[in-house]
Amino acid sequence: MTTPTKQDYWSYIKRQFRKNRRALYSMYIVIFMAVIALLADVLANEKPLYCSYHGHTYFPVFKEYAVDLGLARWPKELLNINWTDTKFDHELRPPVPYSPTTQDFFNSGFVSPFGKQNVASTRWRHWFGTDDIGRDITAGLIHGTRVAFMVGIISMSIASIIGILLGAFGGFFGDNKIRVSRANVLMGIIFFILGWFNAFSTRSYILSDTIGVSVIKFLGEFALSLFIFFVSMLIGYLLAFVLKIIPFFRKKVNIPVDLIVQRVIEILVSIPRLFLIIAVVAISKPGIALIMVIIGLTSWTEIARFIRAELLRVRSLEYIEASEALGYSRMRILFKHAIPNAIAPVLITIAFGIAAAILIESSLSFLGIGVPAEVITWGKILAKAQGSKSQLWVAIFPGFAIFLTVTLFNLIGEGLTDALDPRQKK
Repeated sequence: MTTPTKQDYWSYIKRQFRKNRRALYSMYIVIFMAVIALLADVLANEKPLYCSYHGHTYFPVFKEYAVDLGLARWPKELLNINWTDTKFDHELRPPVPYSPTTQDFFNSGFVSPFGKQNVASTRWRHWFGTDDIGRDITAGLIHGTRVAFMVGIISMSIASIIGILLGAFGGFFGDNKIRVSRANVLMGIIFFILGWFNAFSTRSYILSDTIGVSVIKFLGEFALSLFIFFVSMLIGYLLAFVLKIIPFFRKKVNIPVDLIVQRVIEILVSIPRLFLIIAVVAISKPGIALIMVIIGLTSWTEIARFIRAELLRVRSLEYIEASEALGYSRMRILFKHAIPNAIAPVLITIAFGIAAAILIESSLSFLGIGVPAEVITWGKILAKAQGSKSQLWVAIFPGFAIFLTVTLFNLIGEGLTDALDPRQKK
């Protein structure tokens, strides 16, 4: 007995996407690279995965996560240990026994991956060579994958949230369907500014420092920033109730949402994004977190345009009118019915946006702008190849990684474009 084929919209998109072999294989490769990014500390690290030292058993790579989260401390005998040179009783090291910042002074000065290397055994060989100060290129590429994927995914997550919300509100409500009390408008503006200042501006140094220490610690601090921001907005919302005691602040006014969103989009589009990011990063403390936030705040315009155009079409359809006739609130109709049925084309913009974000981060790293010295990225490795034609491997490996990743996301975007094209339906 054959299983019946699902006929819903998303099942149709999946079937259409699978027909595009280039996009499908690109997605598989991206998933594989994402696994490498998640397991970067396990794949390339100077610390052993397991070791026995002075009769005690340790798991240093995993212990480091607990230390970064403040859940544990390093034992005294491991505080100032040289992880590379120390002879352990028993040990199990990662496939690449180097961290991206580990300096091998015996193999410094651009050692070729094909030439003779001063290493104890093949186990310690630098398979992709070293840079000018003896850092392993392989370890840099593996950990650079994590940075690239973090920048692409987190920055576009920020852009998606902003773009979907603003575009949906503009397309669904237009200029005359939202009426808000003056108290809510005033408190919303004030506490949005205060919340952003307390959650992100004052904590930018903390966010920038933690990204160089641990991904888990950074995500924890970022979640705390979001919590502070939403608590600030909630306080403003509650104070608005108190302010409504005054008749002047109780009066409702129209909010021209669509007009405001369109004007903001026009302003951002008129400014060259890369120059804007460089200008902001240049006057701020270097940090990957800052780069992700800036890319996210400047990349939402296309997403907003797509979702707005879809909502202008969707809001006049029969099921939206039926929901309004049943007395459902506009917010319920928007988030439960309108946005889910208009979100598919936005996935195309997000796929292309991730590729663009990775390219921007690599460009900034190549120029040495905005990225802390202790964070190794593909662009930083590529920059080491400047001024010398004899160290081609330093340029080829990170250059190919950037090219491959950007191409893969662009192919996924093209696959989604074809899957969502009604002319492709058979």
